[in-house]
Amino acid sequence: MAIYMALLRGINVGGNNKIKMAELKTMFEGLGLDKVRTYIQSGNVLFVSDEESDPLRIRLENAIEKTFGFRIRVILRKQTDIDRIIARLPFSEDEIRAAAEASPGKEVLYVAMLEELPKPEAIARLGTYEKDKYHVEGLEIYQLFHQSILDSKLSVNLQKLGVAMTVRNWKTMNKLAELCKEIESEAP
Repeated sequence: MAIYMALLRGINVGGNNKIKMAELKTMFEGLGLDKVRTYIQSGNVLFVSDEESDPLRIRLENAIEKTFGFRIRVILRKQTDIDRIIARLPFSEDEIRAAAEASPGKEVLYVAMLEELPKPEAIARLGTYEKDKYHVEGLEIYQLFHQSILDSKLSVNLQKLGVAMTVRNWKTMNKLAELCKEIESEAP
């Protein structure tokens, strides 16, 4: 059994693809998944399953389409993946502090989680940015913004990699790790 996170892409954004978290939780439970929890409205669902990732992802995407009437991508990560992502943060405290000072009151640290590896030439096209930094590590792209993510060319260009992905801020990543530990500590 593994603790999974289903990270739904593009729900409850700008009034589109609306899904209530209580209904999403009920759908996951109806699929026979255990210890289901949701976190905030952007589509983070934690649960326990013994299924393999790829067939599970497809099953979830199909169930969401059947239940809510639209198709979205689901990016799956296990608890071990989230722990690894947090442990391998490539930016120093000084770099993060400088970004936060340049953009007070805004989130500056994000992780894009990809469904598959992008082609090397697509990564090379990302280039460099005056205000923003990124680091590609496997299926994740760490991003550090010195401005709003909404104003970032890096953020726009990530979509040009040609692979399905979803982005979460660092606070969300840490909260997901914390929720995984809570699920792990619960009696079977």
